[in-house]
Amino acid sequence: MPVLRFRSGTSRRSRFAAAGTLLAALSLLLTLPGAASADDAATPERGTATMGMGVLANEGQSGTPRGTRATQTEGVDVAGYQGNVAWSTLWSSGIKWAYVKATEGTYYKNTYFTQQYNGSYNVGMIRGSYHFATPDTTSGATQATYFANNGGGWSGDGKTLPGVLDIEWNPYGDSCYGKTASGMVSWIKDFTTTYKSLTGRDAVIYTSTSWWTSCTGNSSAFGSTNPLWVARYASAVGTLPAGWSYYTMWQYTSSGATVGDHDYFNGALDRVKALATG
Repeated sequence: MPVLRFRSGTSRRSRFAAAGTLLAALSLLLTLPGAASADDAATPERGTATMGMGVLANEGQSGTPRGTRATQTEGVDVAGYQGNVAWSTLWSSGIKWAYVKATEGTYYKNTYFTQQYNGSYNVGMIRGSYHFATPDTTSGATQATYFANNGGGWSGDGKTLPGVLDIEWNPYGDSCYGKTASGMVSWIKDFTTTYKSLTGRDAVIYTSTSWWTSCTGNSSAFGSTNPLWVARYASAVGTLPAGWSYYTMWQYTSSGATVGDHDYFNGALDRVKALATG
């Protein structure tokens, strides 16, 4: 390749012009639709959200539960990214109940749902399913219907827990999904009312106290109807959201043994069965 030589009087100006052209081209590329950015790279793909993902990212993990005199029954929650779950191993380790992600928004269904939902049942566990809410995409009623029709139903067989509304930190954008506190409460009410009309059961609400306070204004509207599954990765459950004087379930770690997040049911196994039967 021939070597380009510049006259001494023009070489500096030419190099500056070439550099300016290159910078302008790079700037245009970064502003084009679809151009990647650091924020884009950090945002997960839609459908990949899992129970507690936002809790861990926003609140962290600071310990494991202290010993307690109260009887607690160990459980687990799983999602599609964990694939085929070794349910017999979990059962042997003392896990007696499980929740499986069924849906997210109205655009995602867990492709491993059958193995996870039926597999837990087949080893003897009491199990249920959960829906990861995205209040910025469709209405609460629409998502409740999608959930109920795609794994979120309920039957009175004594081994099926009521469905769960997983409402927490948004992994895809604004923490409160762009809603005001009153708007969020209305969305949740839309979901829970529709879910009950379709299944006959009040949905369990999974959330963290921090998110609930920030995004619903610490609403007390659901404490008398919907069981609480609180997320807090610490040695104690801490303050509960307004309206609830006790928790039904506590997700206490995102890194449990074998697979999944691990949880306590606030009571002995007969209380788990009582929730299943209604």
